[in-house]
Amino acid sequence: MEAIEQIFSGTFLGIGLGRYAIACGILILVLILKRVLAHVFTHVLFPVVAKTESRYDDLFFAGLKKPAELLIVIIGLFAAVQVLQLPTEPVDVRRFAYALLKMLVTFDVAWFAFNMVTLLEAYLGQWVSRTESTLDDHLLPFIRKSLRIFIIFLAALMAIQNLGYSISGLLASLGIGGLAVALAAKDTLANVFGSLMIIVDRPFHIGENIRTGDIEGTVEEVGFRSTKIRTFDKSLISVPNSVITNMAINNLSRMTQRRIRFTVGVTYDTTPVQMRQAVELIRAMLAEHPAIDKENVLVRFTEFGASSLDILVQCFTFTAVLPEHLEIREDVCLKIMEILEGMGLDIAFPSRTVYLQGMETDMLPAPAGEKT
Repeated sequence: MEAIEQIFSGTFLGIGLGRYAIACGILILVLILKRVLAHVFTHVLFPVVAKTESRYDDLFFAGLKKPAELLIVIIGLFAAVQVLQLPTEPVDVRRFAYALLKMLVTFDVAWFAFNMVTLLEAYLGQWVSRTESTLDDHLLPFIRKSLRIFIIFLAALMAIQNLGYSISGLLASLGIGGLAVALAAKDTLANVFGSLMIIVDRPFHIGENIRTGDIEGTVEEVGFRSTKIRTFDKSLISVPNSVITNMAINNLSRMTQRRIRFTVGVTYDTTPVQMRQAVELIRAMLAEHPAIDKENVLVRFTEFGASSLDILVQCFTFTAVLPEHLEIREDVCLKIMEILEGMGLDIAFPSRTVYLQGMETDMLPAPAGEKT
């Protein structure tokens, strides 16, 4: 016993051997706890979360396992450093040890955040799988890589600061460089953010017909820089995303109904009785038409035109599909023609009547010597 006491009463580098022994014991205990924690994750937590329907908890605990084991080791190292009471003279070893521990904590937190990007990617992946656009499918890997690069960059800055170096100058230079890059690539960045707004707001999907400004056609592709629209004359127009997101977009494919609106002009020899009867017959025909919404039928004698008596006809078809709508519109026009023909009424066309008075006087020759 006395020999053991003499051994532990000795010192090495100014630290008692007994403290070394306690620190070693702490580290051995930490390694055991680390193995126990790994066993709990592998044989307890993982089987439990595997029985759930969601895969998010599986990804969460899979990403937590290694950082949690490292955290146990860091706690043990901190306790060992506390026991050792490292010297501060002539070299501040204690401060260096604490700086290394801070770096390990930073690395551990960054490791956990790095793994959680996989969880975020899985959540966003389910969201984008329900969309028709391929833009978000390409955007997802870009978001994953960007987040991981940002985490690594932030962890490196914190590690440099924990070592006692100032990062203010580095941040200032990065800020100036970032500003220069942003100014040089402002149009590109604006288009990228425009594509993000299209994904979030979803004003249209691929294959839908839209009208924006002077452009009308079918959306064929939504990229990072531009949206490609196939017009009805089969030309392809590329509109920058920064432009299209700031324009009013009329999504024709999301119309619940299509409107029929036109004016029928009959000749001026139509009597009031005939006009009332024509209006009633057209209104009754539209009310009985199976493809016309009966709640929004409007037929009125509205105006004395320059060469016709005008009847306004307005209604809505149940279908919003353009070919079907045009077929119904054609049928309505033909039925109106049949109604007017059955009543003996004529559809007016632009004409003008000129009345000439005193034609005989105007045609007489002028007296001799008088200019005409």
